Amino acid sequence: MSSFALTFKAAMGAVRRLRGRESHRPGELSYAQCGLLSGLAQRGECSASELAGLADVAPATATQMLDHLAAGGFVERVRSERDRRIVLVSLTARGSELVGARRTRYEALWARELADFSLEDLHVATAVLERAGAVFVEIAAEPDGV
Repeated sequence: MSSFALTFKAAMGAVRRLRGRESHRPGELSYAQCGLLSGLAQRGECSASELAGLADVAPATATQMLDHLAAGGFVERVRSERDRRIVLVSLTARGSELVGARRTRYEALWARELADFSLEDLHVATAVLERAGAVFVEIAAEPDGV
């Protein structure tokens, strides 16, 4: 296996560990919950199913997480005026503050770690990661047993 493939696999393992680590301390949110909040910050008001897709979690999981986020005052839910069957989710001021603080912290981490790379280096890295993603999409589309 190439050094790129090994490094990519290690990075994906780190992401899986981060996603799997649930916070058990009062007042702290999991990585997945923060993903939902970030999706809301980027997209604005949307349905729970749309948000599940943005955060890459199952709709039932998103609904459960939204219950906790609403109880914590990070999101609010309202029925759509156009279709009363749809419940729309939006960030509260508290949710927006949390997303902003995390974004500031994470942007500083990324800036520190990528400071030695040129813009061209980062464009090439982006293209390589897009191709790596395409490999996984192709593998996922293969029939079992191949």
